[in-house]
Amino acid sequence: MTTRAATLADATIPWASGAQAARYARAAILVVAGAALTALSAQLSWQAPWTTVPYTGQTAAVLLVGTVLGSRLGLASMALYMLVGALGVGVFSGGSSGLFDEAGALSGTVGYLVGFIVAAGLVGRLAEAGWDRSPLRAAGLMVLGNLVIYAIGVPILAWTLRMSAGDALFYGAIVFVPWDAFKVLVAAGLLPLAWRAVGSRRAP
Repeated sequence: MTTRAATLADATIPWASGAQAARYARAAILVVAGAALTALSAQLSWQAPWTTVPYTGQTAAVLLVGTVLGSRLGLASMALYMLVGALGVGVFSGGSSGLFDEAGALSGTVGYLVGFIVAAGLVGRLAEAGWDRSPLRAAGLMVLGNLVIYAIGVPILAWTLRMSAGDALFYGAIVFVPWDAFKVLVAAGLLPLAWRAVGSRRAP
């Protein structure tokens, strides 16, 4: 049986012993907080000179939430985020919402939203295996999370918008590589530092 390592959420906001209601309340608060952080990050948008496709903080938040909360709470948080947006609240990129466009067709971004849920679960599971505690493994965690998002998002983008595979891959993934590379480098540095900070805080 594989031993589950503590996540950053476990280390900083430990599970309450005893009352089950307190445990449920903690889980609910973390799930809602993760969804809210992702919603706020999705509104942070900027333009790079080499592409007309805007960059946002959305995917960075997805992977951070999954890593910090762990597989179950991270997945639940992204599922809540998608549900709230599907119900019409403008939490998606650029304040958008819904899973369908004005013509009633499935939105090209639906695949990425599904990818967010799967990726959050994956990076959360890797964090539970201790991948977020060393620079190299933290970088690998982020790379795998991004690949999952693209593996689901790009094919659905091509299908819904009737794009060629090459165009979908370019506009749906390749243009984001510089931003993804930056996220990987930041995560590789900050996640292990966060664990050191938690350790030093607990030290006598």
